[in-house]
Amino acid sequence: MAVIHNTTMNPGKLELLTEWLPQQSWYLGAGRVPVLVKAGGFRLDDPEGEVGIELMVVVDTAAADPVAYLVPLAYRGAPNGTGPEAGLIGTSEHGVLGTRWIYDGTADPVLMTELAALLNGKAVPQQQSESDAPDPTVTVHPVGADEFSYEVVRVLRPLEGPAGPGQVVAGWVWPDGTSARGVFATALP
Repeated sequence: MAVIHNTTMNPGKLELLTEWLPQQSWYLGAGRVPVLVKAGGFRLDDPEGEVGIELMVVVDTAAADPVAYLVPLAYRGAPNGTGPEAGLIGTSEHGVLGTRWIYDGTADPVLMTELAALLNGKAVPQQQSESDAPDPTVTVHPVGADEFSYEVVRVLRPLEGPAGPGQVVAGWVWPDGTSARGVFATALP
């Protein structure tokens, strides 16, 4: 079970993502500095209790039409050992835990293992800001197969129609206060 600490991080997640996001190939605001707001997401638990796992939604409000992005984040107490900079978003000083190495979760083996477990119905999504609290707003439509490939949806769009097998659906809030739900991850057997 992940323990959520009510403390500070310096630099904060949004500060780190403001620098990192424009460098990604899937960022839609080429040539523009994003103006980010946290808009939703959920957490997964690392069974070993070593890696913090958050699937965070940020909305870039710099354009006339805001864009919602899903950024899976893995928080570690030391480098993940997969290479000198593989997936590293940055480091931050956590008010309780000290230095945290923050990775793009798609480059983190623990996060990806837990996402696969979620897509297979074997992990329980947790609320983003509360310890040991399942998040009933996250809908998982398990893939029903032991072998599958999967991907994280980076640019979120509101879901039109019902979700299908092998999809994780969750919500976020637009800057004007309206809620939306969309596919966060998909799996194919």
